[in-house]
Parts: sequence; C-alpha cells; structure tokens
Amino acid sequence: MELREAIRTRRMTRSYDPDRPVSRELLDDLLGLAVRAPSAGHTQGWQFVVLDTADARAQFWAATADGEPDAWLRRMRTAPALVLCLADKDAYLDRYAEPDKGWTDRDEAHWPVPYWTVDTGMAAMLLLLAAHDAGLGACFFGIPADRVDAVFATFHVEPSLVPVGVVSLGWPAPDVRSPSLNRGRRPLAEVVRYVAPDRAGG
Repeated sequence: MELREAIRTRRMTRSYDPDRPVSRELLDDLLGLAVRAPSAGHTQGWQFVVLDTADARAQFWAATADGEPDAWLRRMRTAPALVLCLADKDAYLDRYAEPDKGWTDRDEAHWPVPYWTVDTGMAAMLLLLAAHDAGLGACFFGIPADRVDAVFATFHVEPSLVPVGVVSLGWPAPDVRSPSLNRGRRPLAEVVRYVAPDRAGG
C-alpha cells in the first residue's frame, strides 16, 4: 500500500530549500535503491553523475544556459543535488554478444528498442520513488540536445554514453503547480485494451 500511495501522490517538485543539503549518505541510499531496477541481461548499463556541490551545480546550469532563466529554471536551480542519468549502450551490445545470449555480433539492429535507455529510465523512476519515500522532492528533466556536448565536456562524461535525463533532489519548498496537470489523467479505457483469444478460425 505504501508504494501505491507513493505513486498516487508523487508530483514533480521544482522548488527546493536551498539551505538544506541532501547528505551523501542519503544520496548513496537512494542510488542503492535505484540500481535495483531490472535490466536486460542483468547488464546494469547505467551511470550516474552526482552534482551535490554549489560549484558543480553552477557548472551544470552554466553549461545548459540559454539566456536569462525563466521562473521554472530559477526554481529548479534551488535543488541542492542533481543526478545525471546516463545509459551505456556499448555495455548492452557487449553483453548480448556473450555466449549465454546467443548473438555472435554487436549489431544494434538486433534490438527492437534501445533497452539501455529503457533500463536507465526505470532506474530513474526508482530514484524518484525512493526520494519521495524519504520525504524529498524530486523532478526528472532532460538536457537540451544542443547542450549535451557542453555538459559532457564539463563533467568528463564518456561521449559514448546516452543522456537519458537528470533528477533534481532536495527538501521541498512551496511550489507552483505545473499547468500541465490541468490536463488530468487519461482514463484507463483510452490506454488499456484487453484482447480475447481469436476463435474465428476454430
């Protein structure tokens, strides 16, 4: 029931108490839960870069800056910790070329979807839920495509990694409700379809 309630009540947090840091002990605990996410072939092809110092966070926001910050960005910049969530495609291509997986090459065409990004996204979701459970606020957001190279260069990230997103973490402050939430949730009938066995031929 606790997980169900966390899923029902969790909201992305964009305003944080800048004077209340998140301890490394707590960050390690949250990330220790995040890496329990499932992964294809138990590859665990994710990497996390944690920015929990004022200098590191300032470098991130400088690398992603595009003019003067708007209200959303000013609130987001109050987060005392940022976690870059990165996927290692090569780890999956290598893993599935191993004997127990049956492929004899690293051809990306074998993959119907890029599971390296799917798995890293699931780890990020666990990080969001774990943060909520710890009483923290959190938000998942992306790095602008034209700023990825600058972020990677700033933090010496291997260029072969795929930037799935960033999770901001901190103790929540009074926030502004996202106008996107006015759209409400789509009803299950619109997104779920049960399929009965096709007996037409039998």
